[in-house]
Amino acid sequence: MSTTTFTDLEALATYLRLELQTKQFFLLCGYNGTGKTRLSGGFKNIGKEVNIDGETTKRDTLYFNAFTEDLFNWHNDLDGDSERYLTLHPTSFFFEALYEGLEMDNRIRPLLRRYADFDFKIDKVPLRGVDGEPIGEQFVVRFFRNVSSSSGTATADNIKISRGEENLFIWCFFLAVLELAMVDDGSSPYPWAEYVYIDDPVSSLDEHNAIAVASHLVQLLKGNGRKLKTIISTHHTLFFNVLSNELTAERRGNPKKASQYFLSFDQESGSYTLREQKSDTPSYHHVANLKMLHEAAQSGQLFTHHFNMMRAVLEKTALFHGYRHFSMCLKQGTDTGDAALHQRLLDVLSHGNHSIFEPEDMPEELKRYFAKIFEKFRRDFPFNPDLFPDTESPAAVPTPL
Repeated sequence: MSTTTFTDLEALATYLRLELQTKQFFLLCGYNGTGKTRLSGGFKNIGKEVNIDGETTKRDTLYFNAFTEDLFNWHNDLDGDSERYLTLHPTSFFFEALYEGLEMDNRIRPLLRRYADFDFKIDKVPLRGVDGEPIGEQFVVRFFRNVSSSSGTATADNIKISRGEENLFIWCFFLAVLELAMVDDGSSPYPWAEYVYIDDPVSSLDEHNAIAVASHLVQLLKGNGRKLKTIISTHHTLFFNVLSNELTAERRGNPKKASQYFLSFDQESGSYTLREQKSDTPSYHHVANLKMLHEAAQSGQLFTHHFNMMRAVLEKTALFHGYRHFSMCLKQGTDTGDAALHQRLLDVLSHGNHSIFEPEDMPEELKRYFAKIFEKFRRDFPFNPDLFPDTESPAAVPTPL
């Protein structure tokens, strides 16, 4: 398993571009706070050129990330509470297809119907300055839904859709743009797109939609048209699993087709590490977490957010073994007397506001409890001992506390 460390995100973004010279897909899994969104921005900026007037004269990356979502803003009509719609950023290149009259609503609607039961229409309205005078035009999106009742079916207009539904609409808008970018007959409004960078499109989706989005995305990227070099990064484990299965199958047919890595961030050094996954097992990230937890416990550099990581590993292990709750992993083996206490500690400490950007040092007593939970887990669910160098076999490790 190869490991590569980078001093900063710019170096990592440069490396990704070099890798994509010989690969079509690059899949990254990493937790929130590891710099995925900033990495997507850095990757995009490398291929961007700006003139002395601040105008972009060259770009090569079509991207979806948190900044893409910010191109859509709600007008909630706080006075009248009736004219609710999404406004679209009037100068973003992302909406070039709208200004070229390519009927984006008819391109988005079939995609949206895969996931949602609401509908929409795109209108053009005056864009007004701070003084209220028209300074141009902008596009807005109004949503509606057909509502059935005992008296028949009625249409609810100008509805405010949920955050998850909004994310689905923005995602489908991006997919429609991506389809146009892949057109290879010279008619695409996005001919400059050489790379696609997609960062966490499913942060607010349920599991069913996460699976559907991942499967549909791979079908689209592997379909007809221009073969765009693509990076997909996510913290969503199920989304990662589905993508990994799809892209791993592609990689077995062509080793140069796809790569997948786990991305981690070292807070002390400020460096970033890519750990390559070569096996067909997509849920590799929990193994990297175990190594990180082991190294933290060995060094004594334990912080309260490590309880979040420990619980995440326990939850994935419980699901794999068919248990409904992670506490069943604490009740294995013979020494189960502290299972209730350990569950309580994990419940309390994994739901606090523990940020990896402002880590809180773990008190010595909690460090001892953490060590006991971690070592018991290793004894009851043995992993490859090579993952934990500089320590004895779990069966021989004295129990702390």
